[in-house]
Amino acid sequence: MGAPSRDEEEAKKMEAGGDTVGQKLDAGALFVLQSKGSWLHCGYHLTTSIVAPPLLSLPFAFASLGWSAGMICLVVGAVVTFYSYNLISRVLEHHAQQGRRQLRFRDMATDILGPGWGRYYIGPIQFLVCFGAVVASTLLAGQSMKAIYLIANPGGTIKLYVFVAIFGVFLVTLAQLPSFHSLRHVNLISLLLCLSYSLCAVAGCIYLGSSDRAPPKDYSIRGGTSTRVYGVFNAIAVIATTYGNGIIPEIQATVAAPVTGKMFKGLCLCYAVVVTTFFSVATAGYWAFGNAAQGLLLNNFMVDGRAIIPEWLLLLAELFTLMQLSATATVYLQPTNEVLEGLLSDPKAGQYAARNVVPRLLSRTAAVAFGTTIAAMIPFFGDMNALIGAFGFLPLDFAVPAIFYNLTFKPSKKGVVFWLNTAIAIVFSALAVIASVTAVRQIILDAGTYKLFANV
Repeated sequence: MGAPSRDEEEAKKMEAGGDTVGQKLDAGALFVLQSKGSWLHCGYHLTTSIVAPPLLSLPFAFASLGWSAGMICLVVGAVVTFYSYNLISRVLEHHAQQGRRQLRFRDMATDILGPGWGRYYIGPIQFLVCFGAVVASTLLAGQSMKAIYLIANPGGTIKLYVFVAIFGVFLVTLAQLPSFHSLRHVNLISLLLCLSYSLCAVAGCIYLGSSDRAPPKDYSIRGGTSTRVYGVFNAIAVIATTYGNGIIPEIQATVAAPVTGKMFKGLCLCYAVVVTTFFSVATAGYWAFGNAAQGLLLNNFMVDGRAIIPEWLLLLAELFTLMQLSATATVYLQPTNEVLEGLLSDPKAGQYAARNVVPRLLSRTAAVAFGTTIAAMIPFFGDMNALIGAFGFLPLDFAVPAIFYNLTFKPSKKGVVFWLNTAIAIVFSALAVIASVTAVRQIILDAGTYKLFANV
């Protein structure tokens, strides 16, 4: 028999708990980011992290952009993120072939840009964005639970924070799933759920938009010049959040060696779902409600606490949304789990040894409890959605991949690839700064309506 190939050696080392340069992995990478999955599993993880209930905010973004600009931004977002995620994947594959497989976003930044960038920029931003997504998912789940409650019991008086707390208790259970790879079946169900609630939302829009009770359709962009300009950048931030991922390296880390080509297949599966859901929900929602589209499309289906589409249809949409949010929150909890595991667990002990199980149970429960408390205290999903997209997803998912690729592969400055990547990095870095300012401005404007533990 011949000598084992590099891919076979890499697979054995990863299974044994060491990376491809003979170093031992820390407990976070060893236990949370196990490399055992297929490209299909990768596709499930990608779909859950991208095709999530924030897509129901797309008609709201269109309300600030109009038909033409809205469709352009939606198409550009799809093309650029698909391209950028493939750039990250190619960089990861390149380093794996060179004998050092990178498992985390901060590992990439450390190797490519230097230790300071991984420790003080990419790492903190990714952590804040992902934990912010957990908070936003928990809040949205509480709102879905409250909507279901009001459908069943019109005029009910139970407050939003009660439903947020109930979801938090359920999320504590899901958070105990030990590794990212162990979510593969949950995320397959999540893929089916996102298709289901998107179908329900589109059906509701068509039903209401073509009925006698259809609201007046006004597609004009409201406000004066400055309000419209700020609205455009806020809408861009919302769309960026919708396409955002922030955990591409961690998802690719779950794929068993050899990794070459598997991420691309997973992305193709994911973006087939993206195109199906994003464009149908955005166009149907904006067509039905125009500039009256709310921050979450399902809210347009209730007026004064009562459904204005068939109750069973709205109930299904809310239920499917609620169920998928549990998967989305668990996926975005993985970077937090990985950090906590690295700090508190012993890689020399078994994954299920009492030495590691007890800290895992306590730390993950504490993390979920903290996120649930924030969601209950500050229940304003729209403003939170825009800030997460502007501050985190625009730089991480649009600008950074192009920089990583150019520094890794050093394409010729006479070629198209170098200048395309440079243009993407510059344009979306500028958009990130402007959109962050816009999102903060919107929060300041809305601060007068903020109330801790508000029942919105």
